[in-house]
Amino acid sequence: MNKDSKIYVAGHKGLVGSALWKTLSSKGYSNLIGRSIDELNLMDANAVEQFFEEEKPEYVILAAAKVGGIVANNTYRGQFIYENLMIQNNVIHQAYKSGVKKLLFLGSTCIYPKEAPQPMPEDCLLTSPLEYTNEPYAIAKIAGIKMCESYNIQYGTNFISVMPTNLYGPNDNFDLEKSHVLPALVRKIHLGKCIENNDWDSVRDDLNKRPIEGISGETSKEEILAKLEKYGVGVISNNSQVKVEIWGTGKPMREFLWSEEMAAACVYAMEKIDFKDTYTDEKDIRNTHINIGTGKEVSIKQLAETIKSKVGFQGELFFNSDKPDGTMRKLTDPTKIHDLGWHHKIDIEEGIDKMYDWYVS
Repeated sequence: MNKDSKIYVAGHKGLVGSALWKTLSSKGYSNLIGRSIDELNLMDANAVEQFFEEEKPEYVILAAAKVGGIVANNTYRGQFIYENLMIQNNVIHQAYKSGVKKLLFLGSTCIYPKEAPQPMPEDCLLTSPLEYTNEPYAIAKIAGIKMCESYNIQYGTNFISVMPTNLYGPNDNFDLEKSHVLPALVRKIHLGKCIENNDWDSVRDDLNKRPIEGISGETSKEEILAKLEKYGVGVISNNSQVKVEIWGTGKPMREFLWSEEMAAACVYAMEKIDFKDTYTDEKDIRNTHINIGTGKEVSIKQLAETIKSKVGFQGELFFNSDKPDGTMRKLTDPTKIHDLGWHHKIDIEEGIDKMYDWYVS
């Protein structure tokens, strides 16, 4: 890519897309284009076709997706498979039709089987059943990988797929129903600390910025407490101690990657890696996707306790074992991206510091 190449970042305002935009800009790429969902609905095939005809991007990074945590994935199963299939089908196909030089498709490590070997190498894809709670989303992302592979083989395109591990960072989703585990824990534990300190100005400020089911900082204290109780932030009646509830036993292990490091890996892939670099067998081209991760894991309990320490929360962390754990381990094998020349630098403790500092500011 040249510094003045026209690069379309689909989903440029989300956690992933905003990190990509920031990274590209910091490296001197000056001809970036993005569209909000109000400006361009990527599920509308005609609108996407018109956009590509008018803008003619040379490079595309497909970071737009319907995303969420275990609750959202399991609740909105139809939306997750339909919306993700529509978005990626439209963008990938129009990138082919308009002659885009390179496309980067972002998926997720939830594509791997529930009982995948740990750490998970790329070639364990489609070897056994998926985790049930996020199966629709995973199937959509697998379809995206196979669409890129198939277009490359049939049409000679240069579309590559990367599978980041669990991401967190600036502009994350802190919705207590739909967010992933780390931002949800950061917000819940922060609110728990504010309540135990009787800091209602901070509670109201938080809810004014991110209302919960219509409950804002202007709502009565009683209504706020009732709504927070629903999402696991409550006061234990017999001793007035604040309790934060966390789904599951706390035993599942998770790997986390700072979103701006993921963006650095993606830009590295756009600059340095082509489709031909992602496989070795010319007669059996598959599993061409690339894991992006740290190769390190932490339990949900350890994660929550680290956040608790950083935030300064003194209350109780309650692990509700009646709720599902999800997959017990999801550790990526980053050997392929390492062999291609990229390594992460920010570990989870430093990342949580950066995340909470960003959130409160």
